[in-house]
Amino acid sequence: MKRNYFQCCVFLCESYLFSLVNKFTIFTFVNFSDDQLNLVHDLQELLSDNLFEDLDITNIEVKDLIETNPLISKALIRLGDVYRKNNSEVYDKLEMISGENVSNPKATFPGEAVSDFLQEYQNYFPKLEEYANKIFNQVNRNFRTRHVLLVEYLKKHHKIDVIDVVPKNDDFFLKRYVPEKKTLYLSDFLTLDTKKIYCAGQIVQAEAMDLIESYLKDYNFPSETAKKLTTISLVNYTAAAILMPYKLFYEECRKHRYDLELIQHTFSVSFEQVAHRVTCLQDPKMKGIPFHMLRTDIAGNISKRLSLSGIQIPRYGGACPRWNIHSAFMLPGKIHCALSKMPDGERYVCIARTIEKGIGRHGIYRSILSIGLGCQAKYAKDFVYADSLNLKDENAAVAIGVNCRTCPRMDCQQRAFPPINKNIDINLDVRGASPYVSN
Repeated sequence: MKRNYFQCCVFLCESYLFSLVNKFTIFTFVNFSDDQLNLVHDLQELLSDNLFEDLDITNIEVKDLIETNPLISKALIRLGDVYRKNNSEVYDKLEMISGENVSNPKATFPGEAVSDFLQEYQNYFPKLEEYANKIFNQVNRNFRTRHVLLVEYLKKHHKIDVIDVVPKNDDFFLKRYVPEKKTLYLSDFLTLDTKKIYCAGQIVQAEAMDLIESYLKDYNFPSETAKKLTTISLVNYTAAAILMPYKLFYEECRKHRYDLELIQHTFSVSFEQVAHRVTCLQDPKMKGIPFHMLRTDIAGNISKRLSLSGIQIPRYGGACPRWNIHSAFMLPGKIHCALSKMPDGERYVCIARTIEKGIGRHGIYRSILSIGLGCQAKYAKDFVYADSLNLKDENAAVAIGVNCRTCPRMDCQQRAFPPINKNIDINLDVRGASPYVSN
């Protein structure tokens, strides 16, 4: 009798704990790998869609699915991507027919397959690094004359001419390679650091496409377009590795504690190129800080995302408005530093800075984007931007989430949408931190 009573108490305690876990969105994925955690985040975000709201799917159920059927979980993510893609195409056609703007809340970024690919490889491709180092040794004289050396290399080894031109208004391009003429045309609207990337990329296309294909051939891409976009990404990866060879770049990062602007000037490259490159330092023998990186426009559209730090970056839609990648637009060109805290308690040192992209000429509006980069707070001593932050004060951290639908913070004044797995009790007589909170 006592034994049955004890078992009953244990069962009730477990049931109560599970209900608390789901009610307060307690993070329970302690033993998951980084890949599993990314899958958790993507699946939770997918299930936060209003389409599934009445199903009341819990975090425990998401955890169980990923533990027992990870392939089915990936299939659901892929279905979600296709659903959003098809949905976006329908809205585009409606706009064409009606001639009016049609709001589409489920539009998706077409390069998500590229992000998934880079995430799977932890954004580190040793064969491409080894090749890039060989090319660097042949053009290694002076960082500030690297463009000339790359042009000379193309002419000497591949008989490719590089010609700078000002494109006509009716024939706009940034770069154009004409195989019949063995000529690479580069727009004079480009900055020199971008021209260097394109020249290095042309060398990669002439010599290293077999190495790139060795990474692509066994990956299951959702479409041929996704594969081509990933090919371009790996060409650019290798080109950046030629300009910033792994060992030398790693040593400079360690020496200057990832002072991105100083390193940018050392290698004569752009801020965005440096931010990309620091995420690639994943050689087990010379491993850098595991960063996350994202890029967004002023409307909050995320065009690049990669997370090696463990922070979740939204797959669908924009990020939490409290991320400093948004506030960076208020002071363009300045690096913004913040200590951020996710709902699971993990703290991150995050920096953000705006960049300008587009045509460099009078009368043409250039787009402004924001680059976000960050790491777990435990790496703060190796990250120069953490020096200005109070890491000892737990209250100094900015409470952030992923996005409103998956964030459990009910006291957030910037909440735009109600969270999933929360019963919303609206009181006409009381207004809390947001319209969805009454106390």
